[in-house]
Amino acid sequence: MTDLIDPQGYRANVGIVLLHEQRVFLGRRTGGRGWQFPQGGVRVGEELEQALFRELEEEIGLPQSEVELLGQTREWLPYRLPPRYVRRNQQPLCIGQKQRWFLLRLRRADAPFTFTRTSEPEFDRWRWVSWWEPVREVIYFKRPVYAQALEQLAPLAFAAGAPPLPSWWDTIMARGRSAVHPA
Repeated sequence: MTDLIDPQGYRANVGIVLLHEQRVFLGRRTGGRGWQFPQGGVRVGEELEQALFRELEEEIGLPQSEVELLGQTREWLPYRLPPRYVRRNQQPLCIGQKQRWFLLRLRRADAPFTFTRTSEPEFDRWRWVSWWEPVREVIYFKRPVYAQALEQLAPLAFAAGAPPLPSWWDTIMARGRSAVHPA
């Protein structure tokens, strides 16, 4: 099966925000290539929830039975790849991703957590971080999408209201926007 790329060149993708208590899972890409949430492409003919649970198991070895689906973003959240990341020899050409983000709650209450290693691990390290921390940790061009996803999903995670934005928020978001959309 191949990933679904729309006529505008955006690859359909599911993003996973895995919640445990008040913290979220953040993984370091294998080889130390940055920190991010689990995510992956939607294959042609695959439903979004099928892709969600396939990616969850492929990336961190967590079966559907160990999570509760709390909700998803209202719409696709797109981002363009910086020109240096576009693989021009690939057809169809992919210029970015459009992501539907899902919020999952880990059902396990035991600690410490160990996630099954997969045959092709996406992450070589992981940690639980505060709600907004992934926006600071992810590669610059994904920051606006991470912020949108977390803003939309916060009401599902925190009945009493989202945690306050950290002191670094405006600085990090300005850097992310200027790098993606230079003046």
